[in-house]
Amino acid sequence: MKKYRVSVVIEKDENGYFAFCPELQGCYTQGGSYEEVIKNIKDAICLHIKDRLEKQEEIPSFHHISLTMLEVSL
Repeated sequence: MKKYRVSVVIEKDENGYFAFCPELQGCYTQGGSYEEVIKNIKDAICLHIKDRLEKQEEIPSFHHISLTMLEVSL
């Protein structure tokens, strides 16, 4: 079994949690709790990768991801 290491961004707002995988365009999900969104994004990533492999498409990977917060003034 091959293992894939991907990045996941998780955001929280008043409606719950939202997660997406920057390497896999269109791979995102939501959940009512942190635990639920982690489970959901793992499922979404597995389905996304399986679909790419079946279509013999490349699995993209990033060698460096940076996350930062910026403050802007208007």
